[in-house]
Amino acid sequence: MIRNLTLKTLAIRRGGRLLFEGVDLVLEAGQACALTGANGVGKTSLLRCVAGLVRAEAGEVGFGGLDPSEARGAGLHFVGHHDGLKPARTAREELAFWTRWCGGTDPTPAAEALELAPLLDLEVRRLSAGQRRRVALARLLAAPGRSGCSMSRSARWTPAGASGSARSCRATSTAAG
Repeated sequence: MIRNLTLKTLAIRRGGRLLFEGVDLVLEAGQACALTGANGVGKTSLLRCVAGLVRAEAGEVGFGGLDPSEARGAGLHFVGHHDGLKPARTAREELAFWTRWCGGTDPTPAAEALELAPLLDLEVRRLSAGQRRRVALARLLAAPGRSGCSMSRSARWTPAGASGSARSCRATSTAAG
């Protein structure tokens, strides 16, 4: 289980251009951090680095003393720009599929936490970008035994969805220790 995420003097270079350097951060389980900034400054590259998809130019990413490969494989979620949802399926079908795929049995608590009940019988193609993002995050919350970091480059969320996500992250991290 990931108990904290630590970035120490992190620097990332992409396409020969230094995006940032000297980034330090410590997040304990249950805490959240919002990355904000203009396009192209490295927000997604930072998340991809934490996920192990982009190599750091300098510095390190730590997971509370755990081996980074094991931590990433067992307890880290990354939701990128694309939500990975099938547009012809209903939100309910998508949540059920991903919950089973990850070894879970009941996506209901995750759907309730993100206030998705009124949307579950709609096809994904009929959902707004923010609603699709909430379905994508709910499938991660429904994955059993996955505590630690759920990372997302956020779309525009409704206040209800954002507060539901925060409650769910706290509940997940508290339940996992």
